[in-house]
Amino acid sequence: MHPLVVASVVLLALCSLGSVDSSAYDKIVTHSRIRARDQGPNMCALQKVLETKKKYFSTCRNWYKGTICGKQAMVIYECCPGYMKLEGMRGCPAVAPIDHVYGTLGLVGATTTQQYSDFSKLREEIEGRGSFTMFAPSNDAWDLLDPAVRSALESNVNIELYNTLHFHMVNRRLLTKDMKNGMSVPSMYINQGLFINHYSNGVVTVNCARIILGNQVATNGVVHVVDRVISPVGNTIKEILDVDDDLSSFSAAALASGMMDKLDQPGQFTLFAPTNEAFNKLGAGYLERIMKDKAVIAALVNYHLLNSVQCSEAIMAGSVYETAEGSSIEIGCNGDSLTVNGIKMVLKKDIIATNGVIHLIDQVLVPDSAKEVTELIGDSQSTFSDMVSELGLAAAMRPKTEYTLLAPVNSAFTDEVMSIDQNLLRIILENHILKLKVTLSELYNGQLLETLAGKLLRVFIYRTAVCIENACMVRGSKEGSNGALHLTKTLIKPAEKTSYELLIADGRFKIFLSLMETAELTDLLKQEGAYTIFAPTDDAFADLTKEDIALLKSDMNSLRTILLYHFSNGIFINGGLEGGVTNLLRTLQGNNLQVMFVNSSIHVNSVDVPDSDLMATNGVIHVVKNVLYPGDLPVGRQDLLVLLRKLIKYIQIKFVSGFSFAEIPLTFIKRTITTTEYIGQGPGFPKLTIEGEPSITKVTRVIEEDPKIIRVIDTEPTVTHVVVEGEPIITKVTRVIDTEPTVTHVVVEGEPTITKVTRVIDTEPTVTQVVVEGEPVITKVTRVIDGDAGVTKVTRVIEGEASVSKVTRVIDGDPAITKVTRVIESGQVGPDGQIIEGPDFSKITTIHGNPNLIAEESERITKLIKEGGRFAAAKKFPAGVRRRTRLVRRHHKPRQ
Repeated sequence: MHPLVVASVVLLALCSLGSVDSSAYDKIVTHSRIRARDQGPNMCALQKVLETKKKYFSTCRNWYKGTICGKQAMVIYECCPGYMKLEGMRGCPAVAPIDHVYGTLGLVGATTTQQYSDFSKLREEIEGRGSFTMFAPSNDAWDLLDPAVRSALESNVNIELYNTLHFHMVNRRLLTKDMKNGMSVPSMYINQGLFINHYSNGVVTVNCARIILGNQVATNGVVHVVDRVISPVGNTIKEILDVDDDLSSFSAAALASGMMDKLDQPGQFTLFAPTNEAFNKLGAGYLERIMKDKAVIAALVNYHLLNSVQCSEAIMAGSVYETAEGSSIEIGCNGDSLTVNGIKMVLKKDIIATNGVIHLIDQVLVPDSAKEVTELIGDSQSTFSDMVSELGLAAAMRPKTEYTLLAPVNSAFTDEVMSIDQNLLRIILENHILKLKVTLSELYNGQLLETLAGKLLRVFIYRTAVCIENACMVRGSKEGSNGALHLTKTLIKPAEKTSYELLIADGRFKIFLSLMETAELTDLLKQEGAYTIFAPTDDAFADLTKEDIALLKSDMNSLRTILLYHFSNGIFINGGLEGGVTNLLRTLQGNNLQVMFVNSSIHVNSVDVPDSDLMATNGVIHVVKNVLYPGDLPVGRQDLLVLLRKLIKYIQIKFVSGFSFAEIPLTFIKRTITTTEYIGQGPGFPKLTIEGEPSITKVTRVIEEDPKIIRVIDTEPTVTHVVVEGEPIITKVTRVIDTEPTVTHVVVEGEPTITKVTRVIDTEPTVTQVVVEGEPVITKVTRVIDGDAGVTKVTRVIEGEASVSKVTRVIDGDPAITKVTRVIESGQVGPDGQIIEGPDFSKITTIHGNPNLIAEESERITKLIKEGGRFAAAKKFPAGVRRRTRLVRRHHKPRQ
C-alpha cells in the first residue's frame, strides 16, 4: 500500500478520537508526528498561538481551523518527546540520552527548576536511588509566578523552596498513559493531593497546570514539564465560598437552594461563581424575589455548576457541557480569556479546590427554568409579545399561573394579519395560549390541547416535524418556571367545519361532491375521523361531457376506486412532510400516493397542489386541479379507457382486456341505522325507535288476556317484505296480540347478521311468517297440538255454540317452517292498520261425527306438512350453508 494512503488511514483513525482516554495525550503526539513526517524522522507538528508562547499538540479540529481559542495559530516543527537533532542531519534522528531526574531537567530545558533543585538541596535526592515523577515548571512558568511569592521562595530555599519542589513530585513513576481523568495522587509534600485531569483533546493537567512536554524518562523516574508553578490545595468549593466576601450573594443563594452541602463533598465540579456585582446587575430585589421559590433558586445555582472539572488550559475551542440543572452551556475561549455562551465574562480562572475548580464571572447565568414564560420570548417573537400586551392578554399570564405560549415568529404577522379587526385578532391570539404547561417532550400525535379561547387544538407528530393544527414548530422550544414556549412558523387556525362543509362552502368541488354522492361515499366527508383529501376541483373534469359523467357514475366499482385514491388515513399537512424525499401515503383505495415537499409547495404524483392545508375537524384538504389515478392500475373496458384518458393526462393508463375493478369494502364508513317499530296504531300505542351503531336487537311484544279464538287458515297468504340493509342486525319478533299492549322488552345480543322480515297476510290476515337469513342458521319450529303428541292429524272440534276453536299441530321429523302464533280477538286493529274481522261461526260446518271429512282434512294437512308448505322455497338456505338440525322435546308451558 502507498505510504500516503497508510498515513491518511492513520490520520482518519486519530481524528475520530472522541472519548476521554488515558492515552489521549499519546495519540495526539502520534497525530503530530504523522503531520510532520515529511520534515524528517521523529519530528512533531505543533500549533503556536500567534503573539504568545503557547504551543499545542493539536487536534484535527484545531488543525483544520488553523486557530486555537479564536486566535490564529501557525504550524511549527520540533523534535518529538525523547528525540534530539544531530548537526547536519534532517529531522531528529537521535534518541535523547537517559539520565537521572536532575540531569533530565536540563535535557528538557527546565533549567530554572534544575537550579532551584540545586539551591534547595533537592539535587542529591533526585540524582539518587528511587522512582520519582516530577512535574517540572518551565522557565516561563517561574517567570509568571507572582514576584513577591517567588522572592519569598528564594529567600527561604531550604524550607519553602524545598517544600514547593516536593509538592511537584510523586514518589512513583507516572507516565501520561497512567494518568486517569479525575485521579488524585499524594505529593511528596506531607501527602497533599495532586489532582489530575486527562481530557479527550490530549490535554493533561495537574491542579490545572498543563503538561506541555511529557514522558521524559529518567533512570530514576520521569519528568513532565508543566506551564505553571503548582500551588497547594486544601479547601473545598464550599469553604472557598464561605471565606470570599465577594461571593456572598451566590453563597446565600447556594445555601437557600440546599446545594451548599454538595459543594462540600468530594467530587469533580466546575463552578462559574458570579460576584456580588454580577447580582447587582439583575436589578433591585431580584435575589430576594427568587429566594421565595426554592425550585427556581435551585435551578439558578445548578446552572452555574458542571459535574466535571474544566480547567482553562484544557479549553482550546468552544464546547457544550451539561450543567447540574439539566440544560447546557457552551464554554469557549477568546485568547487568554474564557467565554460562557459566547460572552467574555470570566474575571479570574482556575481557583483550585479539592473537589474541583472555580471560575469567577461578572454575570449571573439565568437558566430558562428560572425564568417566567414571558421572559423566554426572544427577538424573533417580539411582534407576538407586543400584540399580546396591546390586546390585554398579559393578564392571563400571571407568575403563579401555568400556561404554554405557541408564539408565531415575526414573519407570520403579515400586513394582512395586522389589518384584521382587533377583536378578531384577540381571539386568534387567545388560541395561541394553552391553559396548561405542556413541554415539547409531552406532546404526542392526536393529543388535544385546550386554549384560552376554549378551542381544542390537535397535535400531529411527524418524522421531522411537530405541528399543532396547520402550524408547525421551529427550533427554540423552552421550558420556564411556570410554563413552556413553543415557536411556530405561522398563525394557528383551528378547524371549524367538517371536510364536507368546507367543500360545499368553497364552491369549487361540485362535480367531486356529486360523484361522492353517487358512490355512496358522502358519509366519509361528514363522519368523525382523520383523513387527508386531495380534492379535485371542477376544472379537473372540464373535458368531460354529460355522457362521460354518466358513464363514470354507471360503474360503481371503478368510481369508488378513483375517488378513494384521493383519500389517505391520517392528517398530513404541508409542514409535516419531509422535504426532498418522496413521502408515500397509503390511500383508502389501497395504492400509495407519492407526495413531495419542494420549495414550500406540495406535489402529489407529480401534480402540483396550488392550495393546501384547508383544515377540517375530520381531516385536511389539499386542492388539486387533476384527477389522481394509480399509475400501475389498468383498465379493462375501452369506453372507460377513453373516458379516463380524457380525464387523466399526466400518466399513460394501461389497457388490459377483461380487467375489472375489485369491489372495495366500505368498512371505514360508519353507518347509523334508525329502526322504528310500531306496536300498534291509534292513541296509546307506543313507538320504539333504536338509533346508533348497528347491533343485534330482539324485540318481544306481549299483549295479555284470555284467548278467545285460535285459528289456522290454509288460504294462500299475501307477502309483504321489510328489508333492513347496511350494517346488519337480527330482530326476533314474537307477537301475542290481545286487546291492549302491556309489556315491551328490548334485548340486544350476539354478533351482527342480516335480518329479513316477511309478513304473510291474506284476505283474513291470520299468519305472520318470520324468516331469518344468515346467522343464526338453525330454525327451531314447534307446533303444539293438545292431546297425544304423537298424532300428526289436525282435528277441528266445535260443540254446541262454539266460542273457541283451537287447532294444534305436532310435527315429527325435521321441521322447515318457523312457528308463528298469533292470538287475535274479533274486531281488533292489526299492525298494518287493517281491521281483523272475527270468523262467522254460522258458516263453519262441523266435522264431528263425519269420518270422511276428518280423513280428507287430515290427508290434505299431512301432505302440506311433508312438502314443507307452499312457501318452503322462501326458506331455503344460501348455497354453501349447511343446515343444522336439533331434536326438540315438546314439553311446552303456557306463555305469559
